[in-house]
Amino acid sequence: MPENRPARVDAHGEQLRLLHVHAHPDDESSKGAATTARYVAEGVRVVVATCTGGERGSILNPAMERPDILANISEVRRAEMDAAREILGIEQVWLGFVDSGLPEGDPLPPLPPGCFGLTDPAESCRPLVALIRQLRPHVITTYDENGGYPHPDHIMCHRVTMAAWEAAADPEAFPELGEPWAAQKLYYHFSFHYDRMMALHEAMLARGLESPYAERLQGWQRDPEHQARITTRVPCAEYFGVRDAALLAHATQVDPDGSWFAVPLEVQVEVWPTEDYELARSRIGSTRPDGGLEDDLFAGIAVPAPAAGQVAGAARE
Repeated sequence: MPENRPARVDAHGEQLRLLHVHAHPDDESSKGAATTARYVAEGVRVVVATCTGGERGSILNPAMERPDILANISEVRRAEMDAAREILGIEQVWLGFVDSGLPEGDPLPPLPPGCFGLTDPAESCRPLVALIRQLRPHVITTYDENGGYPHPDHIMCHRVTMAAWEAAADPEAFPELGEPWAAQKLYYHFSFHYDRMMALHEAMLARGLESPYAERLQGWQRDPEHQARITTRVPCAEYFGVRDAALLAHATQVDPDGSWFAVPLEVQVEVWPTEDYELARSRIGSTRPDGGLEDDLFAGIAVPAPAAGQVAGAARE
């Protein structure tokens, strides 16, 4: 947070608190990381809950395919998470579940026994309920019902978060886990949607550059109903560099020469300067201005910051 900049607060004068719930280490850097960096800079307390350790994740950066890394992938990924956490300026909690891996084949093989994807969310929500009651977040984010993409851990992350959203506020649920806390809003990440991808694709072609999205967009028909789910666009382009640095900290998962970084930063800033979300649950009603789009996850919660002149005037008094 910039020096001498006050923390953002709610109507009671409490520092705003944001909880991101993610499936694996690296998800916090590939989904909403620029939003995270913006809020950290504004004095919001941001905590990431990571459901699994990524133990069964593949190495996606060819430069990291070494025997010593393969033999110690759990420790390596924890160290990567530590580095990303420092870059983003967040707190981070491991919920303690075991990575399910991404099943491949036809038919798909069964998930490994004991993995996160096979848990019962009514019970496996317990550590998240405990965290919510301890942290008392104003806002929670997670993935939609499809997990953002159909990885079993992402889908279970959604189910566990939704169960915890309800249970944490229920005084009769898990009373041993602390005093109930009802978070005010819950959002789904809307990171890789058609409109954003097509806009970046066309911008690359217009500049005579090769688009990393050409193959993916072939045959992908725009779904107006899916696009209409976006309720919130958070301006955060000035933090895209922080996002990229956090991504690169996950060196086993991100190839610096791969598609993540194929679109120049200046193109992203010009063409799509926001990260996008769907307001999926709200306990304070609609916070969308005249049915339009929000530009702040804390809309309806945060006390508006005083104008610069007001701050200066108050300092002189």
